[in-house]
Amino acid sequence: MSLWRLHSAVDVVGAINLIATLTKYLSLATLVPAAVAVGYGEPPWPFLGAGAIVGGGSLAIEFLTRGKHRIGSREGFFVVAFTWLAAAALGALPYVLSAEPELNRPIDAYFEAMSGFTTTGASVITDVESVSPSILLWRQFTQWLGGIGIIVLALAVLPRLRVGGRQLLEHEMPGPEIDSLSTRIQDTARRVWFLYVALTGILIMLLVGFGLTGIDDRMTVFDAFAHALTTMPTGGFGVDATSLAEFGAATQWTIALFMLLAGANFALLYRAFVRRQPKVFAFDEEFRLYVGLLALASVVVGAEIWSEGIASGEAVVRHAVFQTVSLMTTTGFATADFAVWPALTAMTLIGLMFVGGSAGSTSGSVKVVRHLLLGKVLRREIDQTVHPELVVPVRLNRSAVDERTLRAVTSFILLYMGIFILGALLLAADAARVGLDLSVLEAIGAAATTLGNVGPAFGFAGPFGSFEPFSDFSTAVMIGLMWVGRLEIIPIVVLFSRHYWRNS
Repeated sequence: MSLWRLHSAVDVVGAINLIATLTKYLSLATLVPAAVAVGYGEPPWPFLGAGAIVGGGSLAIEFLTRGKHRIGSREGFFVVAFTWLAAAALGALPYVLSAEPELNRPIDAYFEAMSGFTTTGASVITDVESVSPSILLWRQFTQWLGGIGIIVLALAVLPRLRVGGRQLLEHEMPGPEIDSLSTRIQDTARRVWFLYVALTGILIMLLVGFGLTGIDDRMTVFDAFAHALTTMPTGGFGVDATSLAEFGAATQWTIALFMLLAGANFALLYRAFVRRQPKVFAFDEEFRLYVGLLALASVVVGAEIWSEGIASGEAVVRHAVFQTVSLMTTTGFATADFAVWPALTAMTLIGLMFVGGSAGSTSGSVKVVRHLLLGKVLRREIDQTVHPELVVPVRLNRSAVDERTLRAVTSFILLYMGIFILGALLLAADAARVGLDLSVLEAIGAAATTLGNVGPAFGFAGPFGSFEPFSDFSTAVMIGLMWVGRLEIIPIVVLFSRHYWRNS
């Protein structure tokens, strides 16, 4: 019997065995960019080599840790946390092996890969148009894989994960709770992935159609695939130095619509589109608040850029709606350099970075439902201050929410804000240490955008900029923020608790 199992409540060996299984299958993803490389006359060996290294290493670890293992709630935290670290290592290997000038340093490659798999979209690349198509496709593909989640993909295709599958799904999927589409966790995962793949395919066809019909002459087939692969996961990696600014209005409106869908609860989308129950949108409190906040922020941003003469006519509405949807859903695409927009606009956009999309979506940050529940808790506290004898349950969609969930929501928001403040302080202090010109707003933006998995920040790290000027220490801090933010803090924090490793 393993020494770990004798002294720990966590089956670490079993968790490592499962991580190896996941990364073994994930290594097959490198075949996609390898095929693209062959098609473009580029060497495929960086991808094949990375796949062989990770796949072979995972097979060896899987063999050495084989046996009867349990995968429960505690192991689920471990598996989810370290699978993302392993996935980022796989994502970084092709960058290093390809010797791309801007990604040949391991820490830069790992930053880019973590940004990909966490669907953040922040990049250290300064000239994206000089990067080879196969490497660009790999960047996009890592975001698509990370969108719904590696664990959800595994649950959909690996029967072995039926044991402990619900715990893994609950720890991986964004939001405070899972709205299951089926009593069997595998069926839920498959249905979510079916919708995810279907929406990606529809967007690809629309964008390709825009290019072929001349609606958007700038749109190529490669651009269509690249942007669809990063729109549905709300990732935001682009293949153009100016993000989507050079593309046509039809493309921008279409991508804005799909970002809005990607930021909504996928269980809700499944019921509305597949089960043909569109009324669920009207009855869902979170969705109503989600759309309401987007509309309100769009009006504020639109009024500001119109009054400042930045845009006029239809462009005002388009830029305002696009940037609002892009940042609130934590996608990070841009149709203009919002880093130079007025202060009120900047503060509105930073505020949206802390809102996020719906629970059960591909977006990051706090999530709308947590803000909704916190607001209900605060309202109840005010009512009980006036009427101490009043007993009122907090309800969401007419169902009472248990107090444990409410405490978890409050704890999450407090942890989120604490980690954000710590991250911003570390970035600001390190910038002062190395002599980097980083304003307070830029430090806040960099911490907020990486923790919330948004992508662009302000200043040199703005939508048309790069995170390359940051020091290695700051880069490592932001890698940690992306990792913690994507896994919604709790799976990481519990690993540092002594009670997690004890039997009682």
